[in-house]
Amino acid sequence: MKFLALVDCDNFYASCERVFRPDLKQKPIVVLSNNDGCVIARSKEAKAMGIKMGIPWFKVKKAYLAQGGKVFSSNFPLYGDLSKRVMNILDGMVKRMEVYSIDEAFLDLQHIQQSNQAYEFGVYCRNTIRQWVGIPVRIGIAPTKTLAKVASHVAKNQKGGAGVYCLSNKKDIANILKTICVGEVWGVGHRLSKQLNQLGTYSAYDLMQMDIRLIRKKFSVVLERTVRELRGEPCIRIEDHSDPKKQIVVSRSFRGRIDSLDLLKPLISNFAVRAGEKLRHETQKCSQVSVFVATSRFQKNLQHRGFNSFHFPYPIDDTRSILMGANKALKKTFKNGYPYAKAGILLSHFSHPTFIQQSLFQAADHQHLKQDTHLMHTIDSLNSKQTQVYYASQHPAGLSPIQKQMVSPRYTTNWWDLPQTK
Repeated sequence: MKFLALVDCDNFYASCERVFRPDLKQKPIVVLSNNDGCVIARSKEAKAMGIKMGIPWFKVKKAYLAQGGKVFSSNFPLYGDLSKRVMNILDGMVKRMEVYSIDEAFLDLQHIQQSNQAYEFGVYCRNTIRQWVGIPVRIGIAPTKTLAKVASHVAKNQKGGAGVYCLSNKKDIANILKTICVGEVWGVGHRLSKQLNQLGTYSAYDLMQMDIRLIRKKFSVVLERTVRELRGEPCIRIEDHSDPKKQIVVSRSFRGRIDSLDLLKPLISNFAVRAGEKLRHETQKCSQVSVFVATSRFQKNLQHRGFNSFHFPYPIDDTRSILMGANKALKKTFKNGYPYAKAGILLSHFSHPTFIQQSLFQAADHQHLKQDTHLMHTIDSLNSKQTQVYYASQHPAGLSPIQKQMVSPRYTTNWWDLPQTK
């Protein structure tokens, strides 16, 4: 029997905050979104206190802190770097791996045929990551991706276990699937689970027993694959090469409200600069830049959501041209008299640099279009070395009005934030 493993970091953002803070062990931890608005991550202790995912911080702040809870602003440089370290360890253990998200990866255990050997590998993998990086993980092992998700769920809820669960025996698979609601199956969302409930399908076991022909006719081939995977038939392969992105979005919600074009324009420039950096990192060029703005959805009146795009005559990756297009799109999108709570940039219509369709006719609006990839890479290189190069249209000091009052040090990515012994 061939096996797949799903490695899932436990409460990842909260675990990252604990790596260099052993005093936080077993303390309730929550991590907040940009502007310290909502809870986006919780330790198991915070979950036990009833803190819900996505709840506005101001609603739980007083009661949570009164019970000794700890809170952090999001520190994405730290989380991203620790994620890379975990993934590098996993990449050295197997020949094929799929990084599924910042805290999850599927491993192809083609070198392992026995369930006891697969379990031992999982224990070794978990202990190695904990020792080398300090991040706790749980590992689900099974013949298919969908069953590996189920095994990971079992490993998470096991009390006193090793954090590893191997699902291979058909009888064990059936018994466990009977305890899992159909809506918790990987790939079955809330809406689809309601439709399945109407057909008398309430558990993952019920779904596994359904007629394949009925699934294909009434639902989709995607759900058919899920059913086959629950039966132990591999249908969803390991994707060891991620598909190129189709769009890049950089957006922010503002703590205060912005009703002036003069105030909003430099912030949009900040987003455009960041989007250009991401575009070049993806080795892509774009033919369209879009700007969107929105007032708060909690506001009773003066509601406005705007979206406009600027098209380039040929694909570009030069930030100066992106800034020009963003400025033109913003002027069409912005309306006076509205207090905007959110804005952003979207780059789309991507092309690979080696396959570019040039424009036959150069429009007058595009006669000053700039394109110097070498210059852009030079600026990116300087910025990556803590020497910031700003464009004149950016917000002063390149900052947007994002409030992060409780952010932890960037222990692994900034020399000045290295931990110090007393």
